[in-house]
Amino acid sequence: MAWRPGLVGEPTRAVVSYFQIAWWGLAAPRLGRGGPLVVLQAVVCSRNKVLLSIRSDLRGWELPGGTPEAGESVEQTLQREIREETGLEVAVEGRVGDYHRSGFRPHTARVYRCRPVGGSLCGSSETRAVRWHSLDALPDTLFPWYRGPLEDAERDLPDPVVRYERQGLAQVWAGLLIDLRMRLSDDQAGL
Repeated sequence: MAWRPGLVGEPTRAVVSYFQIAWWGLAAPRLGRGGPLVVLQAVVCSRNKVLLSIRSDLRGWELPGGTPEAGESVEQTLQREIREETGLEVAVEGRVGDYHRSGFRPHTARVYRCRPVGGSLCGSSETRAVRWHSLDALPDTLFPWYRGPLEDAERDLPDPVVRYERQGLAQVWAGLLIDLRMRLSDDQAGL
């Protein structure tokens, strides 16, 4: 591997990020006083392509989305999060399903189908990269827990699905390996 000036700082950033993620995934959910965590995520599709992003903390391709702010509707949350993370304006078309995840960072991922209606594709302080990917050739650096929601969205089922998934050591390890590949390739792995 050729020497890159930023290579020395990258391991330090990775270690700091892993400690933050470990706290976020293991300790914070058990110490929090709020109710169960619900994350809203979007499968934004256009012309047999899906929009994926790479976040700044744990690197790998994933669905855009986030948590609602006080008083926000589902549609408002998705529109705000997608605009902040990707630069696109979207219309929310319907719910794909609820993915109840236990183990590491217990939460419910409520996933919606969306379509772009405006804006310009660009990253943000939260996302290192945003890109359209063919639904027939998803990157191998897509975090594995997003494959199920993408398959369900592609099937266009008449009713939202409800799935129960355990985020155990195998999923954490798979995510860590994807993150390392992305960091060592300057976020180009799987393109």
